[in-house]
Amino acid sequence: MTTRAPPARAIGETFAKTPRRTLRLGAAALAAALAAGLVLAGDGRAQAPEAPPEASGVDPGALEERADETQAERDARAAELEALRSALDGAASQRRALEEEIARLGEDRARLAQALIDTTARIRTLETRAGELEERLSVLLGSEAAIRRSLESRRDVIVEVLAALQRMGRRPPPAVLVRPEDILAAVRTSMLLGSVVPELRAETEALAADLSELVRLREAIATDRATLAAELETLAGERRRLTALVDARQARLAAARENAAAERARAAGLAERAATLEELIAGMEREITAAREAAASARAAGEARVARTRARFEAAAFRDPARLAPALPFEEARGLLPRPVAGETLRAFGAPDGYGGRTRGISLSTRPGEIVSAPADGWVAFAGPFRSFERLLIINAGEGYYLLLAGMETITVEVGQFVLAGEPIGTMGATSALSPAAGAVETTDPVLYVEFKKDGGSIDPSPWWQETEGEEVRG
Repeated sequence: MTTRAPPARAIGETFAKTPRRTLRLGAAALAAALAAGLVLAGDGRAQAPEAPPEASGVDPGALEERADETQAERDARAAELEALRSALDGAASQRRALEEEIARLGEDRARLAQALIDTTARIRTLETRAGELEERLSVLLGSEAAIRRSLESRRDVIVEVLAALQRMGRRPPPAVLVRPEDILAAVRTSMLLGSVVPELRAETEALAADLSELVRLREAIATDRATLAAELETLAGERRRLTALVDARQARLAAARENAAAERARAAGLAERAATLEELIAGMEREITAAREAAASARAAGEARVARTRARFEAAAFRDPARLAPALPFEEARGLLPRPVAGETLRAFGAPDGYGGRTRGISLSTRPGEIVSAPADGWVAFAGPFRSFERLLIINAGEGYYLLLAGMETITVEVGQFVLAGEPIGTMGATSALSPAAGAVETTDPVLYVEFKKDGGSIDPSPWWQETEGEEVRG
């Protein structure tokens, strides 16, 4: 389909509308345009060869940036994995320590249990001994009672003997040779004492022996009872202490087992998380490698496409200088357009314009009388004064793109004429003739103002220029 130049009367209406809508054309659009090929319509017009069907549409810079971001995230995950591995080592050491403590506590509990058993046996032995002592004491107390009853039964004889002895002590017997009757009394007394005293002496000696034995046994029993009570108290305290120690050991053992179980669960969680991180890092590494390879492939493919497009552009330009349509869509000419003049960029797109706003185009320095060439193929849509511009040239590059050039002293093309990229379209004057719309530029040399528009909005022209060495932006 042939692109026709718009009517001249519609130019003012077209550029009177100046919306600020920004169109972002990505790498996918460029690849799609390249894949569509270079087709020149119209009868008798040259048709450029189609582009190869490779439409990667991938921005190498974006891929590299994505690879760098993934690499940074992979490094962070690797550091996290290293921390997890350290935590796993620590958990394993702590778990081994807890298991050793549990084993020691089990051994201590067994020893304490044996000590309790021994203590219980000792207590039973002492209780048996105490029972025997109490039985012996009961027998001795019965013997004491029998001896006391025997003494009570012979109390009268003992009293009589003691009374006689007492009387004899107060009145000693007379001498035998003093009076004959005294001899008879002495004999009778001797006979009485001779018959009673031996028996009484035997019983008294037996009683004294029994009483002495009873006193000794009572003292022994009292001593044994005191010793037994002390030992029982000591053993009871020891048993209480051992019981408390066993309870404490049991509590500590239960806590150690609980901690060991929790540590095992935590170690299992850490191991699972570490495995997940390892898989994630491996996936990231594969993604990084794929992204870098894709970026390299996209960069190489892009460079090849640009080279082929440039070759097609140049070949088409030299092969058919009389064509009446652009050699390729304007969107595909990124990085291929020649600058209209050879000067430096004084003010870039979007720079402050000196009036509180931003420039919508670029300002290029020129030499006095320098020839201005067309930046791209297109139809002259307007040529002449327009509002604040003394001389304004508008080229319709097709697909909704328009190129505005201002600051020329003369314009050598007419409205409706088709111009080729690099074709002379005017000349510069001796001094600057820019309008205020181009921004304030501090120079007296001629200045060419260039603005690219797409669907009524200004766009940055820098992606379309061919790369040049030594270019410097001074605005």
